[in-house]
Amino acid sequence: MTLDHPIFARWPAQHPDRLQLFGLPTPNGVKVSIMLEECGLPYEAHRIDIMANESHDPAFLALNPNGKIPAIYDPDGPGGKPLALWESGAILIYLADKTDRFLPEDPGRRYEAIQWLMWQMGGAGPMFGQLGFFHKFAGKDYEDKRPRDRYAAESVRLLGVLDGRLDGRTWIMGEEYSIADISLLGWVRNLVGFYDAAEIVGFERFRNIQSWLDRGLARPAVQRGLVVCAT
Repeated sequence: MTLDHPIFARWPAQHPDRLQLFGLPTPNGVKVSIMLEECGLPYEAHRIDIMANESHDPAFLALNPNGKIPAIYDPDGPGGKPLALWESGAILIYLADKTDRFLPEDPGRRYEAIQWLMWQMGGAGPMFGQLGFFHKFAGKDYEDKRPRDRYAAESVRLLGVLDGRLDGRTWIMGEEYSIADISLLGWVRNLVGFYDAAEIVGFERFRNIQSWLDRGLARPAVQRGLVVCAT
């Protein structure tokens, strides 16, 4: 079996019958690797070094014209036809539908879970990422601290929303672990870890999030997913 897509001229598939993952263990990247580990789908991972600008390699752009990780290529997509897919949220929904896992069957609860996934993609992810830039990376040297403070304040507000949702719940959807949790674990972990922003957002006050994060990070599939494509 050979895979007919330009991406494989640059990153050949050793197991062309498996779903192909192109990623890096960033907060967005680990959404998909965690999901694949949780689902138990056979897959082959390819590391895309964004610091070396590999996500803008013409071969990668043929897979994802937006030039961002993660992306997948499923040789056994809908109807048995190959499917190239990018945007982490879309990939999570696709994998949930493909495996009938981690997305509620009830239509109302399904859309409720997707609602929280969209909240992560449009709110928590971008805001936590901007705070990381202005707090830890190049933005930390800016004399004007108003951008940092703006993103810190919005991150605090978002954490409050999530903490309230988790009050009395094991997972975002209650007792049912879902793609809503998978989408957020890497982002919250990075916010208080890699971005070193726990103090600036007062993370100690968000007890429900702390317990949820501990539960999530204790899952073996999450632990495996967090290091896929690390080297």
